[in-house]
Amino acid sequence: MILAPTALTRYRQEIRRLTRRELGWAILSGLFLAGHFASWITSLAYTSVASSVVLVTTYPLFVGLISTFLLGDPATGAMWVSILMVTAGGAMIGMGDFGGGRNQLLGDLLAVIGAVTAAGYFLIGRRLRANLHLVTYISVVYGAAAIFLIAFALIGGYPLFGYSPVAYFWFLMLALVPQLLGHSSFNFALRYLSATYVTITVVGEPVGSTVLAYFLLGEVPGLWHFVGGALILTGIVLASREERRIQAEREQSD
Repeated sequence: MILAPTALTRYRQEIRRLTRRELGWAILSGLFLAGHFASWITSLAYTSVASSVVLVTTYPLFVGLISTFLLGDPATGAMWVSILMVTAGGAMIGMGDFGGGRNQLLGDLLAVIGAVTAAGYFLIGRRLRANLHLVTYISVVYGAAAIFLIAFALIGGYPLFGYSPVAYFWFLMLALVPQLLGHSSFNFALRYLSATYVTITVVGEPVGSTVLAYFLLGEVPGLWHFVGGALILTGIVLASREERRIQAEREQSD
């Protein structure tokens, strides 16, 4: 709804020029995004936060595997080292909350589904963003994701109304900041950077969450937070250097 006025005025013609193939892939990307949110958030009701975070932050692994074995775009050795580092760092940040949950197996499975669908979302974005303007792409993808999520909620019997004004305010803030600014920044980057690298940087979220939790909620990070955060940041630095090297080689070959 927030994107609609801009998309239907300034980018209306470009949206109309989308081929059936592009539209189909964009809708599929929206389905993956909806599946990521629905499965991962739902997993928190069944398993521990740590288990959910550890499993859902494995999507760089899935992106690397899919790119290597299905798309013919293998990740380099340095990228694999970075992937393993950020995945291990994400696991360490959640170390203090392992175990528990009323149906841990179901919750863990949902978190893995969240990782796989996130990988699909980023890989499709990498392909489509090469030819589509950012607003055109995210308007279709976010719009499709919203429709799928509303359908999921209705099928599951989850109420969409009756919450407090404060709750709706935070729903709006989630749409404006993490989604419209955060996810759109990643989708902007996908036009210029590999999906593997972008997903590695996304795993920096636990580090940012730890810092925000300290200042906003007074939650003091423990040893595992510092160790895990250091691993994640180191992995991102290594991936950044490798991505620059790959981009430089491509520019020279062109």
